[in-house]
Amino acid sequence: MSHFDQDGGKVTGVDTAAIEALAKQVRGPVVVPTDESYDTERAGHQTTRWHRPDLVVGAVGPADVQAAVTFAGQHGLPVAVQGTGHALAAVAADGGVLINTSRIGGIRVNAEAGTAWLGAGLQWDQVIHETAAAGLAPLSGSAPGVGAVSYTLGGGLGMLSRRYGYAADHVRSLDVVTADGGLRYVTQESHPDLFWALRGGRDNFGVVTGMEIDLMPITEIYGGALFFDAGSAPEVFNAYVDWTVTVPDEMTSSVAMISFPDIPVLPPTLRGRYVVHVRIAYAADDLGAGERLVAPLLALEPFSNTLRQMPFVESGSIHNDPVVPGRFESGTTQLGEFDAAGVHSLLDLAGPHAPVPHVVELRHLGGQLAKPAAVPNAVGNRDAQYSLNVISRLERAEIAEIRTAHERIFDAIAPWSTGRRALNFMNGEKDGDQVRSAYAPGDYERLAQIKVGYDPRNLFRLNHNIPPAAE
Repeated sequence: MSHFDQDGGKVTGVDTAAIEALAKQVRGPVVVPTDESYDTERAGHQTTRWHRPDLVVGAVGPADVQAAVTFAGQHGLPVAVQGTGHALAAVAADGGVLINTSRIGGIRVNAEAGTAWLGAGLQWDQVIHETAAAGLAPLSGSAPGVGAVSYTLGGGLGMLSRRYGYAADHVRSLDVVTADGGLRYVTQESHPDLFWALRGGRDNFGVVTGMEIDLMPITEIYGGALFFDAGSAPEVFNAYVDWTVTVPDEMTSSVAMISFPDIPVLPPTLRGRYVVHVRIAYAADDLGAGERLVAPLLALEPFSNTLRQMPFVESGSIHNDPVVPGRFESGTTQLGEFDAAGVHSLLDLAGPHAPVPHVVELRHLGGQLAKPAAVPNAVGNRDAQYSLNVISRLERAEIAEIRTAHERIFDAIAPWSTGRRALNFMNGEKDGDQVRSAYAPGDYERLAQIKVGYDPRNLFRLNHNIPPAAE
């Protein structure tokens, strides 16, 4: 571990002159811990554990990324990559070089081809806005403020997923800076192994500075939310699980339990209240069928119903995820078949009476998510039927108490778990076996072999790391 000393001398093993030379080489800022802007450059949406790098390079384009990666390689420093900072990597960067890609903008929409090229710094709300003008929509996530590139490279489970599959399944090309500092245009034809690995392996193989994606002919959806009192959680969760067995691929949904704080920005109906929140996104040629499909849920008499035909640009209102950065810890697992006994086990430990308040979300998978991509990629575990995520804010409990509570929940739900995880929902998990569980066994071994070819020194290791295969 190395640090910049308080007298401005040097990062251990790196002369100040080398850092100054790097700063002259790049157009974006180069920031060290003694700089006033250090905290701003390393900050992200998730603030539980902050990166503490020796220096941050605020890249404004691929050339800056190349310079930063080359510098890191020359000085034996590991590399972390951060855009919006929504996901917390397995290990926060303690030393090394943090490359902040949030300044790398740009979007080009090709309406005729139904594609878009995105810079690494774009968030989904920017992409949704630009593509809507062409009558198209991306496979964006439930939170419009999430970075489009990092979300997609981790798989990408969003509002249209059961109809179209994972966002990673619809990547056409990637602009990537690899560990040797080279900038590569990566496609199935040019670099088949790397193209396969990046789509699912995230930042283990390089820094993606831009990507080309497919867009979908969607302008409107039938969507919104149903809110129920927390006392009806068993009835609603059981009805939801039964209902998911009957719906077509065009229906993407989830059910959550949320303890809302008592703060003025919330609507009076939600302020200080524990609720069950059903989220609906129906994307089909006949949106009128949406109301008929949700009839079994409406029969449970929600106290609030926001379902309607809406422009896709308003899809972020369905989950209405927080936009303010916060401190939280989360855990995830994927489930096979789920039943009333599983619901009881979950709510017994994570319901309204739990000593630690949680956000518990059960996302329905299946549909096109269960099918292999037309161009294969590393996104694994497509046989899961649900994804279970448990999120707890540190403002409301100590982290040790939260971790113990999470362990109990996931132990209780183990009979229904596949033992697998989705990479994008992993947060602060340090066990290499947990990273391995995001992939099919053979795929993980292939990823480790590809790592040997593109990053044999494991320069890109401050992440959900896949080490190079042993010799």
